[in-house]
Amino acid sequence: MKTLLTTLICLVTVISFAEEAPLAAVQAADDARVTAMKSPDRDKLSAIFSDDLRYCHSTGVVDTKTSFIDVLLKGTTKYQVIDYVERNFTFPAPGIALMTGSANLKIGTPTGTIEPTLAFLAVWRLESGQWRFLAWQSCKLTPPVK
Repeated sequence: MKTLLTTLICLVTVISFAEEAPLAAVQAADDARVTAMKSPDRDKLSAIFSDDLRYCHSTGVVDTKTSFIDVLLKGTTKYQVIDYVERNFTFPAPGIALMTGSANLKIGTPTGTIEPTLAFLAVWRLESGQWRFLAWQSCKLTPPVK
């Protein structure tokens, strides 16, 4: 009985560490993505974004890796603030992380600054040992009625 209990405790500990390692890695990758989007650099963005990136803005505009990097470098869209209200991760399959939540943003555009609150779903994929940003889908949340 004592051996079984010790084995179960060890198994739970191993499973906990196995789940924490990918979580910490994908959180760090997302933090790097946010920093790179606020201060765009082609090399940093290229390293973080998957070659298969599909970025669906809350406006309905869809970008690829190439077009989104171009938008960020040209300054057409300037992400000034990305402040998570909530950010959760799940791992539905090996090498895949889903990130859901909401965030307050401040974005510079050619017509002025907008400050939406977005709900989002992002997909991260483990590619050659590195978490890469694969997809983004967001929608604007309406302010609560007072």
